Amino acid sequence: MIQIDALPAFTDNYLWLLQDAASRCCAVVDPGDAAPVLAWLDAHPDWRLSDILLTHHHFDHVGGVEQLKSITGARVVGPARETIAGCDQGLVEGDAVEVLGLRWQVLEIPGHTLGHIAYFQAEQLWLFCGDTLFAAGCGRLFEGTPQQMFESLQRLAALPEQTQVYCGHEYTLNNLRFAQAVEPHNLVIANRLAEVSQWRAAGRISLPSNLALEWATNPFLRSTEPSVTEKIDERDGARQRTPAEVFARLRAWKDQF
Repeated sequence: MIQIDALPAFTDNYLWLLQDAASRCCAVVDPGDAAPVLAWLDAHPDWRLSDILLTHHHFDHVGGVEQLKSITGARVVGPARETIAGCDQGLVEGDAVEVLGLRWQVLEIPGHTLGHIAYFQAEQLWLFCGDTLFAAGCGRLFEGTPQQMFESLQRLAALPEQTQVYCGHEYTLNNLRFAQAVEPHNLVIANRLAEVSQWRAAGRISLPSNLALEWATNPFLRSTEPSVTEKIDERDGARQRTPAEVFARLRAWKDQF
């Protein structure tokens, strides 16, 4: 059985550490900073870092790669469509990679960056999605288009509803405040906001999420809901919009929220 722990980094990043007790090997997802991983390895001297998985090229997700690779010799895999120093194997849509004895499916999910990928483990229902799908939110569009991000989110949302969502940042509280502005009468959002507020006040992280909860509370997955489309009409003028166009207006609103 593999255990997954969050190693906090910077102000709100999470580096996800996967640990296989049987082999005493571990893997890390998106190590923007080597220090938390090295500190964990120093505290667990009988463990070895075997793999580093990358979702996209932003420095807060890859900044620790070269140092970790030089110290541990770990294999580094990441998106083939992005240039990342130290990456040993580039991955594209349809590829699969074996890490800690498990087969991970690679999904291309452009939007936040053009080459962004996710890793999905179909037996355990684990999804590592970087900065594309957040708990109650989604990433900014630094390189891709709203249409690309909309389609990427729809792909992730089509995975089984029990899928555990491991994203790259602790943005949940602010995302839920926006979600409540979009759907002020959504009781599931209100309850989740109250719960996460208590968790954060107590120092507890808000992740992982799951896709069933995201369908119920994440406005960026709810662009066909009447309550969401009506709010966009109220803000931006009533007109016929495709779900992708509703998504684009939501993202523009969130950028200024």
